[in-house]
Amino acid sequence: MNKSKPKTCLVCNEKILGRSDKRFCSSDCRTAYHNTRNRNATLFMSGINSILRKNRRILAELNSSGRAKVQKEQLVEEGFKFAYHTNEFVTKSGKIYKFCYEQGYLELEPGLFALVVKHDYVV
Repeated sequence: MNKSKPKTCLVCNEKILGRSDKRFCSSDCRTAYHNTRNRNATLFMSGINSILRKNRRILAELNSSGRAKVQKEQLVEEGFKFAYHTNEFVTKSGKIYKFCYEQGYLELEPGLFALVVKHDYVV
């Protein structure tokens, strides 16, 4: 006869009833466990998504006509973070457009950027 110690919940340490492979006493404890376990990754991703959304908003506000030129200082003053973008598009001539969602920019010369909006044909 197996006299093993009763299993307890990984969250609240209550005795677990039911299947022998259960790790939690309730669905609330299971949810709490997984939310806690994933919290750091979620906070990290949320922070990056906030930066990307802010970059996109800055580009959209400075490019209301769909095609504009701005100085780097203006982007920096608005809080634009150049290290964060969602994708790049390389032209046949080797120019690299960087995008924050559909809003993009291209450095024309040091300190001067062209702002563009991605069209459906630019993948």
